[in-house]
Amino acid sequence: MRIVFMGTPDFAVPSLQALLDADPNTVGLVVGVVTQPDRPKGRGGRLTPSPVKALAQRAGLPVLQPLKMKDPAFLETLRAWAPDLIAVTAFGRILPPVVLDLPPKGCVNVHGSLLPKYRGAAPIQWAVINGETESGITTMLMDPGMDTGPMLLREAIPILPTDTAGELAARLAPIGGRLLVETIVRLKKGTITPTPQDNTQASLAPMLKKEEGAVDWHGEAIALANRVRGLTPWPGAYTYYGNERWQIWRAEPEDTGCAVAEPGTVLEATKTAIRIATGRGSLLIRELQSASGKRLTVQQYLAGHPVKVGILLTCEPPDAPA
Repeated sequence: MRIVFMGTPDFAVPSLQALLDADPNTVGLVVGVVTQPDRPKGRGGRLTPSPVKALAQRAGLPVLQPLKMKDPAFLETLRAWAPDLIAVTAFGRILPPVVLDLPPKGCVNVHGSLLPKYRGAAPIQWAVINGETESGITTMLMDPGMDTGPMLLREAIPILPTDTAGELAARLAPIGGRLLVETIVRLKKGTITPTPQDNTQASLAPMLKKEEGAVDWHGEAIALANRVRGLTPWPGAYTYYGNERWQIWRAEPEDTGCAVAEPGTVLEATKTAIRIATGRGSLLIRELQSASGKRLTVQQYLAGHPVKVGILLTCEPPDAPA
């Protein structure tokens, strides 16, 4: 079976690697890879290939990077590859019907949630933000909807209380690769039955934006700690100490059952944590990073940056234009 793989970020790399490592007589042969165009990265803005493209190039596979999924030249090459099946993991684009209908065996997607919960671009992040205790991988046959196709295989794992979205994604990605291979093998054998999703149980996980990282200290400490975890590493939870921007990398809730001071007030700064008042309880910041600095523990940060008790943290710097 001829397989085309579509994917872009680190999360998709184990899926492609699993296909490359599998027995082609059992699973199939990857004949080409489709990924997002190279993006500028770093302070120099140098164009950088996606992690999937880097792996594909190391494996000697042809790569397509269409700006538009309906581009005639792209579709012509895709048809020439003659895929029996298209495998998709975190590609980052919606596939139009002209692509979905191309492979005889359909398009199989590896999705980072237990569908039908958390359909959309950021399922792992929103599961952590919402304080879920379980996540997983679902493989499904794709249809024109947003993660609405019939499910094939699912595997659940616990979300640890300290998990960031990045850490959870790193644990889920290899499971995605393994389930993708198993899904394709069972599709070939005819031993898997697609299961329609229960749309009444569906929830959405829309793409996150940078501005959603601003911490609103009026929230409850537990919810804010979950939000910090879910926004790490991107877009990152941030606040302002005066004009200095802090990205919060690690934080823990301290639920006292009530508001202990005006939300956002610095209550205490010790070697282990900076304690901030929230709408209910307080948040203990353990690791942070200033706009021009490195990620530091609180002890490392306080060694060169004194923090005053009583200062009010804000979503914007005090001198920001109205």
